[in-house]
Amino acid sequence: MTGLLSSLGASIEIGLIFAILAMGYMLSYKFLKYYDLSLEGTYPLGAFVAAVLIQKGMGPYLGILGAIICGGVGGCLTYFFYKKIKVDPLLSGILTLTILYSINLRIGGASNIPIAGNPNIFVALPKWPILLGLTLVIKLAIDYYLRSETGYLLKITGNNRKLVKQLGKNPDSFIMVGLILSNALIGLSGGLMANYQGFADIQMGTAMIVTGLASIIIGDTLMKSRDKLRDTSRAILGAIVYRIISGLAIYLGLNPNDLKLITALIVIAFISYNNYLANRKYKRMVKNA
Repeated sequence: MTGLLSSLGASIEIGLIFAILAMGYMLSYKFLKYYDLSLEGTYPLGAFVAAVLIQKGMGPYLGILGAIICGGVGGCLTYFFYKKIKVDPLLSGILTLTILYSINLRIGGASNIPIAGNPNIFVALPKWPILLGLTLVIKLAIDYYLRSETGYLLKITGNNRKLVKQLGKNPDSFIMVGLILSNALIGLSGGLMANYQGFADIQMGTAMIVTGLASIIIGDTLMKSRDKLRDTSRAILGAIVYRIISGLAIYLGLNPNDLKLITALIVIAFISYNNYLANRKYKRMVKNA
């Protein structure tokens, strides 16, 4: 029982880190309809920058700040490929994550950087209050931003660019802002994970796009009937539930090497359930018509 509670606690802590990633990816995927694969490059970028700065004695907080800034720069790079070189959004993300793979190795000088013996942001307090507080602050900040004029225009850019143009605004500017904010939060998530687990690894970003998607899809599915619940709350809940499911699977004896498979199956299951609900709702509407 103690082992189960310990596993559950660790899953919730990691889920809070993933919640920050999910809220970041939500900006590009859900609002801008921009399927940004550079997530798999900016996530380990944040981890490597934080780890290197910590290793050089500059402190964990400067490491976290560096992770945020470098993540935002990664978003700028994706936008540059998309806008200036006219690369397809999907391909622009692939190009960015490919470039960042080499940059991450250059930054770290190795594929793995251990920082377990160095100070981290979890020294003063237990991990969960810090992660919970940080996640809630970011959630409130995003909610406040999305209620502003700029945030509202960012939200409608993905669905109706013509409307944004008719309002005298350039939709590409909101895509740029969205990509920068999205990847800055993803970089922050990577930096937090490096602090949490005590190392940065070049393979950290592998299949993280599925983690982001799983968190958003799970949150939307579970809270489908709660119309007033904000998208950030859905992303946080989805990330925690996703991580608890993954953690329980490993606790029950599944091979950790199968974690990516488990992640994909979780996403498939929730998408199938979503489609089932939509189909059932449509049949009811046809029947009552």
